[in-house]
Order: sequence, then structure tokens, then C-alpha cells
Amino acid sequence: MQKISLYPILIVALIVTITSCTNNPNSPGLEYMPDMYRSPAIEAYVDYGEDPYYVTEEVAAAQRMTQSARKPVAGTIAFKGEDKAFGLPYPYANTPEGYELAGLELHSPLPTTSDNIQAGALNFGLMCSHCHGETGKGDGAISRNGFIMGIPDYSTKLKDLPEGKMYHTLIYGKGLMGSHASQISQKGLWEIIQYVQVLQNGGNMPTFDENGVAVLSETEINN
Repeated sequence: MQKISLYPILIVALIVTITSCTNNPNSPGLEYMPDMYRSPAIEAYVDYGEDPYYVTEEVAAAQRMTQSARKPVAGTIAFKGEDKAFGLPYPYANTPEGYELAGLELHSPLPTTSDNIQAGALNFGLMCSHCHGETGKGDGAISRNGFIMGIPDYSTKLKDLPEGKMYHTLIYGKGLMGSHASQISQKGLWEIIQYVQVLQNGGNMPTFDENGVAVLSETEINN
């Protein structure tokens, strides 16, 4: 029976091992099958070519031309199609002056509709009712359990709070209430405000036309 010598196999393995090593102690060595380690496809949030740690500078220079997720140009805003009004940066500072100015100048870009109010009611129930209560009386579970006391009632103390101040508070937070800007979209914040305005009116819904758009009163039209 012919015997198979292991020496050639060991020699080849030794050569492969030695050639895969480098003098750089931070280098992972030569990769014989790189596709097994990392995807050749373009991946989001990968800084191609920014750090020539695993490759040569020549390869990194070519990678820098790869199209991938990149930081937007300074001063530009995201295009949101029909919702482009909700991609604009918030212009009011997180100061008492900014709060008052928002109350005077800032108005909702959303028309008051039954659909928007219903969407706002849904988000209010998910994000706000645990403090403000289901009907905005300030009697949510956190208040009833004694963790936070004195949450104001929308239909009394906050009855005349303008929508601009509401939005400013949702963006930055106020007092013990934290910011909701990272949790709800700008459109969603305005929908919540439309529902809060219903609570300010004692829970009475506005009158809607045949398209579900609120019919403004003469006072609202003049304002």
C-alpha cells in the first residue's frame, strides 16, 4: 500500500501561514478569501476609503469614489415629497423668548381634518395619556400614582395655550416634560396638537364639511 507523506502538506501550510503575516502588528494579515469576511456590496454608513487600515492607500483612494451613504451638503434639507413642509429645520431657539415667539408666529401647516385629529388621538393615547390622561385632565397613570403631580388640564388652565407653544414644547420639552422630537415625526406632532385643541374645547369636535375638513368659525377666519 502506497503511503501518503504529510511533509508536503505541512510545508505548503507553513508557507501559506508565513506569507499571510505582515510586519504591521495592527494588520489582520493577508486575506485569501475576502468575500468570505465582508460583503462586496455597497453598505450604508460605511466610510469607504476613510481609513486605509486594512488596505493600501491606493485601494483606499479608489474606495473613496464609491457611492454610499454620505453626509448631506451643509444647508440642505431632506426632500419628503408631499410632506416637504415637515422637513424644514425648526427656527425658534430653546429659550423663553423663543417659546413666546413661537406662540405668536408659529402655526400648523396641516389643515384641520377629521383624519388628522383621529391620527393625533391615536398618538396622544400612545405617547401622552400616561401623564395628561385620556381626556387631557392631567389625571394619567403617572399622576394618579403620585410620581408627577399638578399636570395642568387642557380644558381649563391650558385652554388658551396657542398651537405654536404646544409645538415648541413638543420639540424641546418644558419643565418635567421631555422632548418628543426624536419619537414622533413633525407631522405627527401637529396631528397630536389638533387633537389637543379638541380637548381644549372640552372634547367637542369641530364641524366638518363633506370632505372631512373643519369649517372655521368667523372668529378663526379673522385670526
